[in-house]
Amino acid sequence: MKPHLLHVFIISCTAAIGGFLFGFDSGVINGTVTALQAAFGSSSVGTGFNVASMLLGCAGGAFLAGTLADRFGRKAIMVVTAVLFGVSAWGSGISTGSFEFIIYRVIGGFAVGAASVLCPAYISEVAPSAIRGRLASLQQLAIVLGLFIAFLSNYLIADGAGGASSLFWWGFPAWRWMFWVELIPAVIFLVALFVIPESPRYLVAAGKPEEAEAVLSKLGHPDDAAKKVVEIKRTLQVGHKPSLRDLWDKATGRLHSILWVGIGLAVFQQLVGINVVFYYGATLWEAAGFPPERALLINVITGAVNIGSTLIAISLVDKLGRKPLLVFGSIGMAIFLGVLAVVFASAKLDPSGNLQLEGMAGPLALVAANLYVFFFGVSWGPVMWVMLGEMFQNRFRGAALAISGFAQWMANFAITMTFPILLTRFGLGGAYGFYTVFALISVFFVLLMVKETKGRALEEM
Repeated sequence: MKPHLLHVFIISCTAAIGGFLFGFDSGVINGTVTALQAAFGSSSVGTGFNVASMLLGCAGGAFLAGTLADRFGRKAIMVVTAVLFGVSAWGSGISTGSFEFIIYRVIGGFAVGAASVLCPAYISEVAPSAIRGRLASLQQLAIVLGLFIAFLSNYLIADGAGGASSLFWWGFPAWRWMFWVELIPAVIFLVALFVIPESPRYLVAAGKPEEAEAVLSKLGHPDDAAKKVVEIKRTLQVGHKPSLRDLWDKATGRLHSILWVGIGLAVFQQLVGINVVFYYGATLWEAAGFPPERALLINVITGAVNIGSTLIAISLVDKLGRKPLLVFGSIGMAIFLGVLAVVFASAKLDPSGNLQLEGMAGPLALVAANLYVFFFGVSWGPVMWVMLGEMFQNRFRGAALAISGFAQWMANFAITMTFPILLTRFGLGGAYGFYTVFALISVFFVLLMVKETKGRALEEM
């Protein structure tokens, strides 16, 4: 690897630690749901809000991060997110009641929401166009690694303690340690951020062309850094303070149409129900008849599948393009979500009303669920973040990311809050039937609305 490409790769990996924390913070709740309900004496509705409360913070963090990053810089706001990750991890573990716990989870949500839009945007702004898709996909790889490590650490801690509610090291319940593990990557992220440069596109917008030129020289533009600065200036209004008003197209008197495409991509990624698997995985498989310890192990397997599929996406996104992968993923998800809907809808109930997967139904559901995760991981998981980081023009990228990120997290919140309701009223079959419909609709959305961005410089968008 050429020295400047290695430098860009290391910088991108550093930014992607925010994605790792995003994944860990999102997934750690998975193994603690039952223990939290017992520890706090919360109802099923209260438990659902314990899980989903973080997503309200995520929506707020995503909404604010883009415009704050335009004003104060990508790097400065990422430093703030690292601090918030640490505060949330510590506070969630020391909480003694639902209200206190929700406060700390919302703080973590602000960090997750901010990281979800800032990290891919930063990577897109420092990466060469020829490999931008692969480097921006590091964000999703980091997210799924974070999820996997959260699932694995939950499993190991629960196994070592004898259950999530059982006492572990120094007399603290295991579920508290599940949250405290996150302090390690949060500190690493905070320290690493002090050695990476600011985005050159932000520096130009902030009226610091000399600093931008110096950064671009180190990022692989030693001979044409000054020319690149001029190109960036042409797509910016230097001296103009970015705001949400930039999303309004003065020529047409309406919002820029590309914003609606970004919102659609963000929302459809959630409407296919993927985070039901990641947030409620243990609960879901227990509802399907698997014992608690087996359910946590299935989470680990699912996390490994997600990592493998994301690695495949990284190898293909700059070769095949973004749009083909999205269509491929939507079709695959629709097929296997449909299989899950049929399997769960046709399963019998035991005398207690619990689902019973008899014969081959259990293995079939397990295979179908992991294939569904595979198709998501090779397409919508990384590609949505890649496209949001690159598809908007320089002048309003921060504002467009704010709105798209807000829509993504609100859709996430809606899906997470409604899953227990769907499970109660319609069963797992009905819930997965609902997600199947949106996977089918997403095929047509991509075909009709999404344009390819492979190989195009950000200044061309």
